[in-house]
Amino acid sequence: MSPLVAPPRFSFLDRSRTRKGNDAARALRDTVRLARTAEELGYHRFWVSEHHSVPGVAGSAPTVLAAAVAAATSTIRVGTGGVMLPNHQPFVVAEQFGVLAALFPGRVDMGLGRSVGFTEGVRRALGRDKRDAEGFAGQLGELLGWIDGTQRAHPQVHARPAEGLDIPPYVLATGEGAAIAAAAGLPVVVGDLRDRDRLKRAVTVYRDGFVPSRWAREPYVIVAGTVAVAATPEAARRILVPEAWSMAYARTHGTFPPLAPAEEIEARVMTDRERGLFEDGLRGQLAGTEGTVADALGRLVEETGADEVLVTTSTYDRAALVDSMTRLARIAHLG
Repeated sequence: MSPLVAPPRFSFLDRSRTRKGNDAARALRDTVRLARTAEELGYHRFWVSEHHSVPGVAGSAPTVLAAAVAAATSTIRVGTGGVMLPNHQPFVVAEQFGVLAALFPGRVDMGLGRSVGFTEGVRRALGRDKRDAEGFAGQLGELLGWIDGTQRAHPQVHARPAEGLDIPPYVLATGEGAAIAAAAGLPVVVGDLRDRDRLKRAVTVYRDGFVPSRWAREPYVIVAGTVAVAATPEAARRILVPEAWSMAYARTHGTFPPLAPAEEIEARVMTDRERGLFEDGLRGQLAGTEGTVADALGRLVEETGADEVLVTTSTYDRAALVDSMTRLARIAHLG
């Protein structure tokens, strides 16, 4: 196996994907169990995400789920990847992370995104519309002001217990996110790994525009995406199959379904469009044996100068996922 020229940190993001035959409660409990596994293997941080009204995703309240994860672990950093700030009042987000940081000092990360509800119906239910994403930079500034005590728009109002606590912020970069993170002087999370040119452009925009701040004195880049490691290339590919099919189904039917077993998907009769989207979802991922993935990760780190890799792999077979995480930990010399 080739040595991996690795960044100092590897982390894991779990989106609490539901699986066929299992309910949302099982998915959330699986997330907590997976966090314990990540901690045992030596991963640096474990993040959860925010999705609303998606049949295939149980994680709709990331700060609540992060609290459960933090309570079930003891050393791994815990956070969100991310809280979608345009969906919420910055004051309330500050209070929520303040509670987390007070309960679990030195372990809480505040990952923030600029997406709004995926459909018009969800946006109406949240009391938001697409234009709210355009105000992300201002929302971000307000949120940081609640935490460091510099906000002046609301005199004599304080986000307790957040104000003055150490709550490191991170920006999830999509579209303008890299430039916003750079201007604010915050660490950035960029994905996905399949579109390497777009990834490198975002990293360049971020590094070129970075302004040192009290939150970060120099740029910090986390690259995020799917990584699947197995004993054979075929086994690694099977890890990718459930998510690739869910994405293809969502793009052809308008709803994101629970993950199905790989063998069930491979036996399906697909339309030409479904097949094309499904195969496209399998291409370009970091998947294979330990040697193959080590080489690919080495190239990724060399091309991007990443400080950290955030693994976002989802699959139906939890045993295969844990085995992949274990093999990746071995590649990266974690623990």
